[in-house]
Amino acid sequence: RPAGEAAAPSLTDRPPPSADAAMTDAILVLNAGSSSLKFSLFEVPDDEPVLVQRGQLDGLTTNTQFVAKGADGAKVAEHGWYRALGHEGAMAYLVTHLRETLASYTLRAVGHRVVHGGMRFAHPVRVDAAVVAYLETLVPLAPLHQPHNLAPIRALLAHAPQMVQVACFDTSFHRAQPELAQAFALPAEIIERGVRRYGFHGLSYEYIANVLPGIDADAAGQDMALFGELDRVADQVGQHLPQAARVANEAGGQEHVEVDHQVDAL
Repeated sequence: RPAGEAAAPSLTDRPPPSADAAMTDAILVLNAGSSSLKFSLFEVPDDEPVLVQRGQLDGLTTNTQFVAKGADGAKVAEHGWYRALGHEGAMAYLVTHLRETLASYTLRAVGHRVVHGGMRFAHPVRVDAAVVAYLETLVPLAPLHQPHNLAPIRALLAHAPQMVQVACFDTSFHRAQPELAQAFALPAEIIERGVRRYGFHGLSYEYIANVLPGIDADAAGQDMALFGELDRVADQVGQHLPQAARVANEAGGQEHVEVDHQVDAL
C-alpha cells in the first residue's frame, strides 16, 4: 500500500483480552448481496452453534441503514446514513462493529453465501485462491450477485489468509434435478460449456425444507403453500420475491420439479 496509508481493518485485529478473560470460539456467516450485507455471529461452545448477534446493512446504493440484534431479537446497534455507503464502505463499517463484538471471542471460521457454484461445486467447499479463481469465471452467469459474494472472501484471503473460509452455494440445492430438466433446447456443445438451468435461492429453500418438519410435521408432509396463496402443489412450495422472483418445488429437501419464474442467467 502507499506509504503513510493505514492498513485496511481486519476481523482478526481486535483489542487484546484481559489476562483472565475466557475466550469462546465463534464463527461468522456473511451474505453479501447486490444491495445489502447481512451477517450472523455464532458462538460454538460445543458442537451446536449458538446465535450471538445478527444484523444487516441495507440500501447500499441509496441511503444505507445498519441494524444489529442480539439473540433475543433486541436491537444492540443501529445507524443510518443519508448517502450510499456502497459495498466497500459497508464491509468496512461491519468490520469495525464486529471487532468490538468479537473482543471476547476467537473467530475460527467464516461462512459465505455464494450464488453460483457452477458445475464444479454441489456442496460447501473450503475456499482458497484456486476456488475463488474458478468462482470468478461464473460472474457472467450471476453478474449482480457473484462479484459481491466474492468481495469479502478476497478481502479475508488478503488480510487473514490463515482464516478458514467456507462457501455455500445457492445452486447446490438444485443440482439434484434430472439432466433433462437442467438443459435448454440447445446444441449439446453449448450446454456442455455451462449454459444450463442452475436454479437460485437454494440455501433458503434448503433451510425451509430442514426446519419445517420441526415446526409443523403435519404441514411438512402435506401439500401446502409457503409465502403466499399458491395453488396446492406436491410437497412444499417456497416463493421468494426479492429483486428477482423464483418458485421452486421442494421434495425431500432437494428440488425435483422445475418451476421457474425468474429470467434464466445466460
